[in-house]
Amino acid sequence: MKFIDEAKIYIKAGDGGNGIATFRREKYIPMGGPNGGDGGRGGSVYVVADRNINTLVDYRYTRKFLGQRGENGGSADCYGKSGDDIVLRMPVGTVITDLNTEQVLADLDKHDKKVLLAKGGKGGLGNTHFKSSTNRAPRQCTKGDPGEEFEVKLELRVLADVGLLGMPNAGKSTLIRAISAARPKVADYPFTTLHPNLGVVRVDAEKSFVVADVPGLIEGAADGAGLGIRFLKHLQRTRILLHLVDVAPIDPDADPVHDAKAIVDELAKHDPALADKPRWLVLNKLDLIPEEEREEKIAEFLKAYKEASGYDGPVFPITAITGDGTRPLIFALQEALEKMTPPDIELDDEAEEGSEGEEPEATEDE
Repeated sequence: MKFIDEAKIYIKAGDGGNGIATFRREKYIPMGGPNGGDGGRGGSVYVVADRNINTLVDYRYTRKFLGQRGENGGSADCYGKSGDDIVLRMPVGTVITDLNTEQVLADLDKHDKKVLLAKGGKGGLGNTHFKSSTNRAPRQCTKGDPGEEFEVKLELRVLADVGLLGMPNAGKSTLIRAISAARPKVADYPFTTLHPNLGVVRVDAEKSFVVADVPGLIEGAADGAGLGIRFLKHLQRTRILLHLVDVAPIDPDADPVHDAKAIVDELAKHDPALADKPRWLVLNKLDLIPEEEREEKIAEFLKAYKEASGYDGPVFPITAITGDGTRPLIFALQEALEKMTPPDIELDDEAEEGSEGEEPEATEDE
């Protein structure tokens, strides 16, 4: 199945049925009076978060969803039948935005969360509502109200505690393979990762956290270079970012300090809030540096990087391909996450009421 993380769809709730103007016509009741019934309510459109769905692929090919119209009222004070509601099931983490106003209509951040997206129209009134002592034979009735309609954008943002960030071939996919049972593709060419991958890191029998691996960034990504910044939305829900740096690049002209600083700059251009998240520095591929030179190389890099970016956070030297140094990193992440509270999703009252590739994996450490 293809992994689709964006889609645009049109939704319209059903219109309400019309009221009707009729009169009683029964033998022995010559002055029967009005008995027109009300129209039925139009069907509403609901969205529900479902953790068993991992992609928006169903909404890439079916783009229009119309609620059922309510039936018209009938004689003998019979009300019209209400239209059936539509329930759209979407992955947990889907954000639904009105394309015209750019207002967030729903944020499906929890499993089974149900939100009314478009309300069905109210049914019209039959003439029985208009009778009075001065108007005994009313011929008035009203039409049903139209249902709400929106053209919306669906945007899937995966739910993870830790996000991996770095240049292509920095070793992000190798790291997630080393610390979890996720098995993203690993190869010796840039942009091997074309879609987000999730891995569940099992610290012990009762403690775990989720790591998200997204395609690599390059300088100029905010302007569309490489795969651009389209996948950075998947890091917006994370609480800690791991910035992986290849300290032993194969290209002799590569400058790890410049590349690391470029990643931070691209983050700030895309979303200052994302750049302000806690970000830890992970120095990878130490196995490619002779053991007697590692300490000196790390010290030189950190000195130059701190001067260039002002970074003063945690630093973890690792070799992802062998797993060396990953256990201290895992324990430090678990300890930090336990001290944090999950970010609250702030929505106004109205909102509460109111890419292609393989499917992402969520697996546990074996």
